[in-house]
Amino acid sequence: MIRKFISRVLGRKSSGNRSEPAIIAVAQHGLQRDQISRGCRQTVEALQENGFLAYIVGGAVRDLLAGLTPKDFDVATNATPEQVRRCFRRSRIIGRRFQIVHVHMGSETIEVTTFRGHHNEEHAGNKAHTDAQGRVLRDNVFGSQAEDAARRDFTVNALYYDPTSEAIIDYHHGVADLQQKTLRMIGDPKTRYREDPVRMLRAVRLAAKLGLAIDPAARRPIREMADLIENVPPSRLFDEMLKLLTSGHALRCVTRLREEGLHNGVLPLLDVILEQPLGERFVKLALEATDRRVDQGKPISPGFLFATLLWHQLLATWEPLTRRGEPAIPSLFVAMDEVLNVQAEKLAITRRIAGDIKDIWGLQPRFEQRSGKRPYGVLQQPRFKAGYDFLLLRAESGEVDPTISVWWTDFLHAGDEARAAMLLPAPAGAAAKKRRRRRRRPPEGSAPNPSAPE
Repeated sequence: MIRKFISRVLGRKSSGNRSEPAIIAVAQHGLQRDQISRGCRQTVEALQENGFLAYIVGGAVRDLLAGLTPKDFDVATNATPEQVRRCFRRSRIIGRRFQIVHVHMGSETIEVTTFRGHHNEEHAGNKAHTDAQGRVLRDNVFGSQAEDAARRDFTVNALYYDPTSEAIIDYHHGVADLQQKTLRMIGDPKTRYREDPVRMLRAVRLAAKLGLAIDPAARRPIREMADLIENVPPSRLFDEMLKLLTSGHALRCVTRLREEGLHNGVLPLLDVILEQPLGERFVKLALEATDRRVDQGKPISPGFLFATLLWHQLLATWEPLTRRGEPAIPSLFVAMDEVLNVQAEKLAITRRIAGDIKDIWGLQPRFEQRSGKRPYGVLQQPRFKAGYDFLLLRAESGEVDPTISVWWTDFLHAGDEARAAMLLPAPAGAAAKKRRRRRRRPPEGSAPNPSAPE
């Protein structure tokens, strides 16, 4: 009853003809042009002045209607990339599979995309290229606005806002679904998931971010089709996981991943981490801290995030090596490589981020060294702040003695004299061990030992 009422108020058509969209006026949706960035408005206006259709589309419209601040603004148009390029002096065409245009307006970069269309199955040249599981590999046909809307994944993402008229063009009743707190798939969910399995992860992320319930028709196939995630390129999976973890609702997203049965296909180690009492508390504290930083508008470190998620797997790999008598620090680096190599099969963690992860992990044993000159050397490390924050999480979760984190907090903020007074005495036998490691030099002018190996 409520669904029918909202649909009637918003102009939803019962005929099911998706080629005739609902035109929703500003009095009904409340989204005004001054909520759109200046650069984006100028981009749309310039395209319209040149005779093209142009709208703000997708996530920005969705987020504004939901009362959230968009990260960026995208524009969709019927102009081809070459036509868009001629409209803007500061613009460039990018992409190979499907070309888009980056338009630079002041400090803003607006992504302008040409409407995409359906493939004509009757013409081999236009047919979508798919793999054995149905995942679309190549797909680059221009089309009409109605076709562009039908190709989008969820109804809440198929909304087109015209800042000139302040009207929303709604082909698939996304405004009604957003108001009813429902995430609904456009088209047959099973087919859409086969085309792009990442849509299953996106469903979880959007539902958690917007507080939506996934429509039963879209939710039901997720658990049975979760294995399709295995077929996703590691680079795409990494990008989607990064969006999920930096969405501001990371903890809720991870919880939903497990509820929908997607965790095994995304982070195989997630179950192991969350099933350990210390590991579960550690990960939850880390994700809560990340969500707070997003809410406060502070920057997020991907390296720190993945270092927390994989930390207890590192411990599980490192500890058997040290129990066998392997030297602690060299075996730590062996364990690092092993853990990251396993993850590389699922997630294409970039070399830079992998380096940050190793730096954070490598600092943890050094925090236990609080005598001599070693603490000063730790302070000089480029990733000290991230490693220190990591140590605080470990102490808060009960993994390490809190006196260690308290000592480092005091040492970090103390003056030179106070720091010198804080240094602990060297462990017993450390000086003698250092003398044994020191290489003896032969006296000057002495003859070389003929029995020494060359």
